[in-house]
Amino acid sequence: MADPSSYRPEPGQIPDSPGVYKFRDEHRRVIYVGKAKSLRQRLASYFQDLAGLHPRTATMVTTAASVEWTVVSTEVEALQLEYSWIKEFDPRFNVKYRDDKSYPSLAVTMNEDYPRVQVMRGPKKKGVRYFGPYGHAWAIRETVDLMLRVFPVRTCSAGVFKRSAQIGRPCLLGYIGKCSAPCVGRVTPEEHRELAEDFCDFMAGRTGTYLTRLEQQMHEAAEEMEYEKAARLRDDIGALRRAMEKNAVVLADATDADLFAVAEDELEAAVQIFHVRGGRVRGQRGWVTDKVEAVDTAGLVEHALQQLYGEEKGESVPKEVLVPALPEDTPALSQWLAERRGSQVSLRIPQRGDKKALMETVHRNAQQSLALHKTKRAADLTTRSRALEEIAEALDLDGAPLRIECFDISHLQGDDVVASMVVFEDGLARKGEYRRFQIKSFEGQDDVRSMHEVVSRRFRRYLQEKLKTGEWSPDDSAVAAHVPDVMGGEVDRDAPEDDGRPKRFAYPPQLVVVDGGQPQVAAAKRALEELGIDDVAVCGLAKRLEEVWLPGEDDPVVLPRSSEGLYLLQRVRDEAHRFAIQYQRNKRGKRLKAGPLDEVPGLGESRRLALIKHFGSVKKLRQATIDQICEVPGIGRKTAETVVVALAQAVPAGPAVNTATGEIIEDETPASAGAASDRGTEQ
Repeated sequence: MADPSSYRPEPGQIPDSPGVYKFRDEHRRVIYVGKAKSLRQRLASYFQDLAGLHPRTATMVTTAASVEWTVVSTEVEALQLEYSWIKEFDPRFNVKYRDDKSYPSLAVTMNEDYPRVQVMRGPKKKGVRYFGPYGHAWAIRETVDLMLRVFPVRTCSAGVFKRSAQIGRPCLLGYIGKCSAPCVGRVTPEEHRELAEDFCDFMAGRTGTYLTRLEQQMHEAAEEMEYEKAARLRDDIGALRRAMEKNAVVLADATDADLFAVAEDELEAAVQIFHVRGGRVRGQRGWVTDKVEAVDTAGLVEHALQQLYGEEKGESVPKEVLVPALPEDTPALSQWLAERRGSQVSLRIPQRGDKKALMETVHRNAQQSLALHKTKRAADLTTRSRALEEIAEALDLDGAPLRIECFDISHLQGDDVVASMVVFEDGLARKGEYRRFQIKSFEGQDDVRSMHEVVSRRFRRYLQEKLKTGEWSPDDSAVAAHVPDVMGGEVDRDAPEDDGRPKRFAYPPQLVVVDGGQPQVAAAKRALEELGIDDVAVCGLAKRLEEVWLPGEDDPVVLPRSSEGLYLLQRVRDEAHRFAIQYQRNKRGKRLKAGPLDEVPGLGESRRLALIKHFGSVKKLRQATIDQICEVPGIGRKTAETVVVALAQAVPAGPAVNTATGEIIEDETPASAGAASDRGTEQ
């Protein structure tokens, strides 16, 4: 690990002008490429105190052994040079998108004497017109099958074309009218190329003029009583319209645009792109990347734009590019796109209307793509096995932790404190084993104390199950004192098992993971020691720097950024965090919705609804007498007296105020059985 000060340039050496810089490691390999409006300011930011740098940036500068730069005249040149160097050197610390699959495109080989329509994958070739990409190859073939009725362009391979020309007989498509058969001279090369150009124009979105011309020809044929020709044209128009319907209209103004959306977490990001031509979605693609550098959404967008348009020219770059966040060098990026297109390109964030709605659809696709990528990665047996082995090696365990339990604490400013326990077996979530806890021993915010309580309660249950089955008998009275049931009752050691199967806390984990650093880890370890459990490993995962903490250690264990073991620990921690937040929100929601009738003993859901329906609101119910309440079907005098006492003890909230008009809102609205009668309560 190098000290950045050992290769820091001398003051005044770095020019204050636009440029591109490269960090190299001790083997002279380029590990990072970046650009800047001012090289002096940007490079100076890398050589500050390491504690002030983002962890990924700190890793990069300590891995590097030298830095060099190239001055350019404009920011656009810097953008172009950065893209070229990233493509040439493939630096390990630069974001690099990888296709989550190879997307097929519809290609027309206009560079051949007889252009051919076909499905193509991979890098684009010069002189070939591309449409798409599409999600599935069968979608292309269905579209082409409809289009060939009107535009009978060649679709056969070079070998089939040559063979047909030799024998003087076309293939089957030539006989059924879905190929103009240029191989046997039915059309001239010029006529066939014109067919191919019409096909490309139609696929590019210029459909209105062509359909109008066909309809006019159909009407003329009908007027001249050429009914067979008119019927054929009618069928052609229907085929073209069915082909158009396969691409839904999303923008009514026939816009040509590409829409980018990004879904990300702390480790990875997914980019989805919708290609809209003539107001219709003509193609879609997506990428997934590891966030190996400190980059925000705007930076991810910039990298995606570079990758998508770096090799494109002309109409492949649309007039409008819609993004979720504008990159830092938006003017330079817009100019770069305009140069590649040959005309002005608008780069902006959609604010309202159909474009914003479509952007939300693209974002949902990005979220699904990221979730699918994570699921595929987690489901890979080899990857999971390697992850468990890496965890065992990093934490010095005797074997792979086949069962991992993770605990997390959640609260809102000290209220509704809850905890979660999630279980992963063989690297996969076992949602049926998840458990939730309410903190009972104290009130207020104390994550360390809460962690101690939750871990203690979980393993008390474990010891209870062992006692019931006779697998464990406490010799230490101090340990046995911790075994009573968490609800306060003593354990009945002679109670038989109901069905002979282990209960829900009967399986011990090999590893306990807590969400937090040293204090939380120490609390969990102390809870296990108090119960006499010494065969369960404990670690903590601190979210800010993704460091793994072990009990009694002053320094954390730092797993490599590309470690599958670290990825699994993060996934376990994130799942515990999600489960805890979900429980805490549900609990808080129920508390906020709870009304005074919920506290009345013996008053069930049906009778609460009957009371509210009869009186119209809690306010009117509060004003009613016992005799009036007894008139409600199902409500006896004793229950009515209990309701009156409960409502008298409940202090009504202050009047609600309409923030738009300043009027005081009377509490006349019927409240549901579970809804708060206090109108000033936050919903």
